[in-house]
Amino acid sequence: MQFKTLRDMDLTNKRVLLRADLNVPSQRSKVMDATRIERLKPTIDYLRKTGARILILSHFGRPDGEQNPQMSLAFLIPTLEKCWGVKGIRFVPDCIGEKAERAAENIKAGEIALLENVRFHKGEKANDPEFTAQLARLGDVYVNDAFSAAHRANASTEGLAHHLPSAAGLLMEEELKALNAALDKPQKPVAAIVGGSKISSKLGVLNNIAKKTDYLILGGAMANTFLYATGADVGSSLCEKDMKDEALAIIKTAKDSSCEIVLPIDSIVVEELHSHATSQSVDSTAIPANKMAIDVGEKSIARVKDILNQCRTLLWNGPMGVFEIKPFDHGTNALARHAAQLTQSGALISVAGGGDTISALENAGAQDGFSYISTAGGAFLEWLEGKPLPGVAALVENARRAA
Repeated sequence: MQFKTLRDMDLTNKRVLLRADLNVPSQRSKVMDATRIERLKPTIDYLRKTGARILILSHFGRPDGEQNPQMSLAFLIPTLEKCWGVKGIRFVPDCIGEKAERAAENIKAGEIALLENVRFHKGEKANDPEFTAQLARLGDVYVNDAFSAAHRANASTEGLAHHLPSAAGLLMEEELKALNAALDKPQKPVAAIVGGSKISSKLGVLNNIAKKTDYLILGGAMANTFLYATGADVGSSLCEKDMKDEALAIIKTAKDSSCEIVLPIDSIVVEELHSHATSQSVDSTAIPANKMAIDVGEKSIARVKDILNQCRTLLWNGPMGVFEIKPFDHGTNALARHAAQLTQSGALISVAGGGDTISALENAGAQDGFSYISTAGGAFLEWLEGKPLPGVAALVENARRAA
């Protein structure tokens, strides 16, 4: 996967169209989680240091091609300035047309302008050639630093790479290197922990990972579906019984690829799910009819720890149980902390991603111990499925044309 990076470009006094992902959680125009903004700082610092004239493109929410003041990016300016340590970031009330073109013409080296939500125009999601051309007129160079939006073939994520010299931003570069090290060219043996509630939403992920890893460790409710498919009694546990055939097909794929599927040996079960509900540990293949599995037990934890001790690479997506309700976060916490310890000792390369995964690792206090944690949602899952990402493919094609 060959693409240009910022270090390959002459950016001095160039108008750089920087595609960022500023679609951050917010309430009443207050940013609730600035992680995505903070992770853009190295790219911002690099561009300012090289004397680039920075014009930021981003989406926010789903305005469906309509002007919607509630989804304006204007409220982000104070947070951007604080997170990036920059004063005087300008807000431009459109991303195309006269106002945007005037801003692009007048911006000086090292300055930053935030253009209005690209999704205020229908041409963005449609990847309309005319809209893309209007965006392209604003810049000399296109930099994509929004891996989390790279699975969408939109004008600002894919189309612009066909109009301007293009490069990956530092965040995009870091993300792609981490993912490549975890699944495409990993140090072996490789383990994948995949949890969550449904296998129906992760069929592509499971099928692809089963072909590329040595151990596929399943947790959460999706493990119940696999246990059921193999003849186990799962009681009243959350289980997609209609996905039995799909689960058996994944088991066959794993066997054919010499991948061992690891299911829970024991489970923590309750009659009713609530904080500090009375629980017990039972054999995962014989859960009482009136009980539901909500976490993995100590035998399962010990088994997975032994596997991780033997592995060099770990890919993690999804929790092992109902981590949102204590004390049923124990299994996820124990394994996350063990993976973090192995990573910090240099024994393991660990890459994690997905919304619930990030929350679960933060709950365990293990997020700083992993090699890399992706903030991407849909793009991360599509990468796990082995799907080509349009935003990345466009950068590769741009580099090929320029060679």
